[in-house]
Amino acid sequence: MADWAERAAQAQERYEDGATRLPEGPDERQRQLTRMGNAAWAAGLSLLMLDRRGEADDWLLRAAETYRRSWPDAPAGSWGRPIGAMKARLIAGDLDGARADARWTIEAAAGESDSPIGRYAAALAELVLGEDAAAAVLVPTFADAESIPPAVTRSLGALAANDASAYEVAVRALVLDFEAREEFLEDIPVADTVLALQALAVERAISVSLTSSVLPS
Repeated sequence: MADWAERAAQAQERYEDGATRLPEGPDERQRQLTRMGNAAWAAGLSLLMLDRRGEADDWLLRAAETYRRSWPDAPAGSWGRPIGAMKARLIAGDLDGARADARWTIEAAAGESDSPIGRYAAALAELVLGEDAAAAVLVPTFADAESIPPAVTRSLGALAANDASAYEVAVRALVLDFEAREEFLEDIPVADTVLALQALAVERAISVSLTSSVLPS
């Protein structure tokens, strides 16, 4: 059993420590902000697993804001940052904020990226914006990418098609994928992608009840 209270406290401490010593140099600063974003994300998910929803949402929104702050000086192709920001806001229930981050992602030309992760970011952004047809066009362009779990691609495609049955099959497979993983960002064993996709499913009147050790009870 994960000690979620300890993980939350440690992540909060890492964030606060990083905030007290932000470097002046742009490259060092964007790296530090990314580490802080990851720490805030870890704190938010840990608090969510403790059913401390209000605190969790606050830290998830802090993660999204910090990822966004890191973007201007980030290396080209740092698509994990807008993905992380959108997912954090979706999990926190901040749909307006998620849409703002989705527009940022599209304006950054994620959909024209040579990187499958960039096109994944664009597809997620289009779904956040309710542009399902645009998302449906993007999903096949990264379907064979080794860096993206097939269950993620199938879940995105099912949401774009508003296919409840296909989504249920895909998202349950994604939960199993998370349960089988041995490594997690910040050592936080939580299926964050599933939580974000579930928020998008609700927006499409799709409801799938999930129970897992990698999800909040």
